[in-house]
Amino acid sequence: MTQSQFDLGLLIEAEQLVPHLGNDKLRIVDLTRASVYEQLHIPHAIHLKPKLLVRQEEEASGLLPDEEGLKELIQTLNISPEHHVVVYDDEGGAWAGRLIWNLHCIGFYNTSLLNGGIHAWLGENLPTSSEVEEIAPIENLVEVNNQNIQQPRIGYQKLLQHVQQNKLQVWDCRTAEEYTGQRLAARRGGHIPSARHFEWSTALNRQNHLKLHPLERTQQRLEQLGFQLDQPVVVYCQSHHRSGLAYVIGRLLGWEIQAYDGAWSEWGNRLDSPIITGESPE
Repeated sequence: MTQSQFDLGLLIEAEQLVPHLGNDKLRIVDLTRASVYEQLHIPHAIHLKPKLLVRQEEEASGLLPDEEGLKELIQTLNISPEHHVVVYDDEGGAWAGRLIWNLHCIGFYNTSLLNGGIHAWLGENLPTSSEVEEIAPIENLVEVNNQNIQQPRIGYQKLLQHVQQNKLQVWDCRTAEEYTGQRLAARRGGHIPSARHFEWSTALNRQNHLKLHPLERTQQRLEQLGFQLDQPVVVYCQSHHRSGLAYVIGRLLGWEIQAYDGAWSEWGNRLDSPIITGESPE
């Protein structure tokens, strides 16, 4: 994959984006609600519907799209290997993180999450637009084929095998009620055996435009729960939406992280998957 010409990391602040506005090799992607985008968005941003990020099967609602679905996503984004993609939303980074994960799965890593999304942008009194720009289709789109689906993804059978052999750390980033099984969002409630619980939104500072808390604080909390950041981890939620942000946090912490996109919608709807209810044994 071509190296980005932009000196932008995986997490950027609003002011870092400003000098690059209007650059034709920068694609700003807005994953806010359509009503928000129509009213205001970052200048030059294109709007993306979250449904383009997921594929639904009978038991699983948040799977990575198939090859055709990924090609449609790339065409909608209209990106070449030379582009850099900056993503934001209006919920603290879950859908934005999910798009970043999708792109990483096909080997495209020129990606940045806008810390705090549209809330942080507005908090800095930066310019907005209500115009929808027409962007001419480019020719050398990022290629998608099944052969280049990469490492940030793990499927049910492989995860089950790792869990049974106690070979992998598992991070459940749903609510405490979902984790314990008090709240049912599938046929069965509870969590994957050995999974530790750290809710995704705990990493967000609601007093500071939904920006991430300092990474040192989040790392400390994860380590207090028993996670080892030098060992691989798999993250999941209900449909790999909320765990989109958790995936990005893991990458920012230098963690070897994969996401289970079948998520609880698959694990909890299956009748043969091992499940634990109640609090974590730790």
